[in-house]
Amino acid sequence: MAPFDLQRRLVAEAIGTAMLVATVVGSGIMATSLTEDVGLALLGNTLATGAMLVVLITVLGPISGAHFNPAVSLVFAMLRSLPKRDLTGYVLAQIAGGVAGTIAAHLMFELPLVEFSSKVRTGGAQWFSEGVATFGLVAVILAGIRFEQKAVPWLVGLYITAAYWFTASTSFANPAVALARSLTNTFSGIRPVDLPGFWLAEIAGALLALILFTWLLQPAETSSTLPSEAKL
Repeated sequence: MAPFDLQRRLVAEAIGTAMLVATVVGSGIMATSLTEDVGLALLGNTLATGAMLVVLITVLGPISGAHFNPAVSLVFAMLRSLPKRDLTGYVLAQIAGGVAGTIAAHLMFELPLVEFSSKVRTGGAQWFSEGVATFGLVAVILAGIRFEQKAVPWLVGLYITAAYWFTASTSFANPAVALARSLTNTFSGIRPVDLPGFWLAEIAGALLALILFTWLLQPAETSSTLPSEAKL
């Protein structure tokens, strides 16, 4: 991130989050307008989101790191990969971009700019799902950076594509995106009152992944001195 100043990085985060949310919300609206089959609609929503993540992380990653997610930014701030003084700016840019993405999707489909969602997403299973989803996302990012950095866009895109289907919550895994999705009363929405449970689960999952993978990815110390038997 060093070659780019904070202003450019924040704009990249806002644009990326806006495009991500516009894809999630817009593809959900498109899918439900084309089919009444909920499974098929979810598949369309899933493929569009996974594909867009690959694109956005590839083109904006070199500028800002392509977090698009307050939980991810928090993890990188704790790892000191993101200066802590920049964390608030990143989170605000992501929230602003997410809201703009919902509004853009509504404009494209001739809906009111903002409609608070009435879709219920609450309960222990949903919260646990969000914890698992965010844990997996952060784990994939940290391990991907450690072992195969160039593959991270694909790893994240493929992980979210899978997590849409194996989690009961359809893997929001992102506090800013969750907030933005509360402003659309469409296929991808979530009631505003359900947000706190999702946020807490997402942050908890991210922190657990940080703790576990900080340990897991630390190579064992090896002695520089060979045993006397090996010298013989």
